[in-house]
Amino acid sequence: MPSTPPTAPRPDPGPGALPSAAPGAKPPPAEPAAPSVRNARYANAAAGLKNLHQLIQLRWVAAIGQIFTIEVAYYSLGLAMPVREMLLVVGCLVLFNVVSHLRWRTGHAVRQVELFLALLIDVAVLTVQLYLSGGTGNPFVFLYLLQIAVGAVLLRGFYIWSIVAITTACFAALSRFNLPLTLSADLHLGLASPYLLGLMACFLLNAILLVIFITRIERNLRQRDARLAAARQRGLEEEHIVRMGLLASGAAHELGTPLSTMAVILGDWRHDARLAADPALQDEIAEMQTQVQRCKAIVSGILLSAGETRGEASAQTTVRTFVDALARDWRATRTIAAFEYENRFGADTAMVSDTTLQQMVFNVLDNARDASPDWVGMVAERDADTLRITVTDAGPGFDPAILMRLGKPYQSSKGRPGGGLGLFLAMNVARTLGGSVTARNLPGRGAEVTIRLPLPAIALPTTGPAHHGR
Repeated sequence: MPSTPPTAPRPDPGPGALPSAAPGAKPPPAEPAAPSVRNARYANAAAGLKNLHQLIQLRWVAAIGQIFTIEVAYYSLGLAMPVREMLLVVGCLVLFNVVSHLRWRTGHAVRQVELFLALLIDVAVLTVQLYLSGGTGNPFVFLYLLQIAVGAVLLRGFYIWSIVAITTACFAALSRFNLPLTLSADLHLGLASPYLLGLMACFLLNAILLVIFITRIERNLRQRDARLAAARQRGLEEEHIVRMGLLASGAAHELGTPLSTMAVILGDWRHDARLAADPALQDEIAEMQTQVQRCKAIVSGILLSAGETRGEASAQTTVRTFVDALARDWRATRTIAAFEYENRFGADTAMVSDTTLQQMVFNVLDNARDASPDWVGMVAERDADTLRITVTDAGPGFDPAILMRLGKPYQSSKGRPGGGLGLFLAMNVARTLGGSVTARNLPGRGAEVTIRLPLPAIALPTTGPAHHGR
């Protein structure tokens, strides 16, 4: 009897389409193309693998369904049919499905022509089974419509109309060439007629598979739209970061001259005999010099980050040393009543440090200090292969609306222009390294921000000679 037509959704061209593939499947070979182009190619290849897998699964269902239908028609209804030949066709279908399964496990990209040929095999099996069981007089002949529907979703252009033409030609040929089936219509018997029962089974099969098919397509479209929206948002955020980097680099160049001028003036004041007699004024001048030096260091760091890639402007260190130095430098350059720091990292690990990592943590610490000027806590821990830095404050906590949009630019409760960029930049730096930044309000009062960085992303290579940065 006819085969159950396989169905699968159209390949999803969205950049985030990463459906499940074969165990050990290899991604498509990398090409020197833009990231968006590579993402689209990988998405299409993965979608093709998913479609092929669905065809294989449904073809197993088709083989079982054919055996069941032959048993009912031949043994239960007593219809005269070439059972041996029909079972041979089922055996060929099973053999083809085994080959398809081996092809799927290779993980190579599936092209449109392969899906087209797979559907032609299903059409051929349906045609042979119909030829052996009455041709167009078999109520299951309307399964051709389902094959066309599957082709319309899986295939494009020439392939779709080829399926329409081939199924139409098969239908016309079966009207003249077939082995007769002793099954009269007997429409006056209603559902007591075996023909009408077969027609109803065909109708239900078409209806059920179409509902499953359309539902699956709708779900895939919703998922694709969500992935596209997320990718679009990520692109906007990255563009925003690039613009801010250009502005910061330009501002750093412009600030260099006035800061140097201020440093010279403050040095002159420090050695002025008239001002040296006032100790309080000398202390204030010393504090101003410290802050000017800090501003110059920040400007130098911006220019260094803008002009050199990570690795060129990095330095070899260890995780414990890096975190200890980070906490010490932040405490020395900020005014805060109490700063509690604890290093629980455990066994030390070599890593590469640069100003980007330091500034990311500084941004989170600065936000905590703004919310809680009297107390800020920081703990560094190791969680398997992840460096976890937890910053805690005793402030009022995050507004629920800000927590829902955590990491979006200009989402801040500080009420000043440009607020909210600290967490935005920290989250994007962490995400670039494969990590994350999360936040939550503590019971009672205060907030907690957790930075997670995978150690393989910041660790030194384990092979080759050690490299020391500047």
